[in-house]
Amino acid sequence: MSQDTIKEILSTCKTVAVVGLSREPEKESYTVAAYLKEHGFRIVPINPFAAEILGEKSYKSLLDLPAELRSQIDLVNVFRRPDDVKPIVEQVVKLKKENGKPCAIWMQLGIVNEKAADAAWKEGLAVVMDKCIMVEHRNLSQSRYSNSV
Repeated sequence: MSQDTIKEILSTCKTVAVVGLSREPEKESYTVAAYLKEHGFRIVPINPFAAEILGEKSYKSLLDLPAELRSQIDLVNVFRRPDDVKPIVEQVVKLKKENGKPCAIWMQLGIVNEKAADAAWKEGLAVVMDKCIMVEHRNLSQSRYSNSV
């Protein structure tokens, strides 16, 4: 995945479904989602065991989102084991066919599933694997700042 594609995703995708978002503040998924929310992204928690996370209503799965919200998801950020990614990609593909988006799926640092990524690419989704969205956003923000001084 090129830096230009990552920059495009982070500058255009503002509503992010976070699959596997934990209720526990010490967990990485919580820290990353809180960071995104603080930086202007709308967070939609996907966690079947939570009613609310970070002040946002949580949903059991992407397919449990209400129709209006389904059409607003730009990006799906995944905090699940690599073996759990394929069914998530299947849900993302279904949303894309229904609504024309999301446009991308982002697998966090340490999450790689080539078969799921291939399935997503075949459906026209951008795919980022094994990268932290928070780190990438910080890097882009810092480079934007250093380029403007």
